[in-house]
Amino acid sequence: MPLSAPACSRQPLHTRTIRVHSYVREDGLFDIEAELVDVKAYDFVFQGGELHQAGEPVHDMHLRVTIDDKFTIRDAEVVYDAAPYGEFCSAIAPDYKALVGLNLLRQFRHEVRERFGRTAGCTHVTELTNVLPTVAVQTMAGRRHEEPGKRPFQLDGCHALRVDGPVVQKYYPSWHVPPGTDHEGG
Repeated sequence: MPLSAPACSRQPLHTRTIRVHSYVREDGLFDIEAELVDVKAYDFVFQGGELHQAGEPVHDMHLRVTIDDKFTIRDAEVVYDAAPYGEFCSAIAPDYKALVGLNLLRQFRHEVRERFGRTAGCTHVTELTNVLPTVAVQTMAGRRHEEPGKRPFQLDGCHALRVDGPVVQKYYPSWHVPPGTDHEGG
């Protein structure tokens, strides 16, 4: 269902596109490749007097992480196709190898903020890392089998999957907790 029609006419200014693809590799690992592209809908003069054309990327960054079936990052690579300050922006790319060893399901976003916050990283690449945990979970959906008797990890992970809600009552009845009952979330 699309959003409702705008209340008045408007003109486009900026478009950010984030695309993510995941792959199973023949060595049993998984690649997740993410790209962030920013474009303006108008020409503008950049620092130094250079004209930046409408529709040309202001930012175009790529991130690939290779993970194992336990969601641990085994390799990471960052590449820049466009950045407002060229080589000064892209100089940080090798630093993202420090993602190696992090687990996407164990305090990942916190660890990324600690390692790449502010001047220790690129705002846009670091923002791109935010999508990795949920994409990894989707990548593994259907590939991982829940252990009998073990609580499914996704329960209490969002509004729809709260343990006192109707979805858990219907699809995970043994884990359902009646509304108003004290329980510990996952």
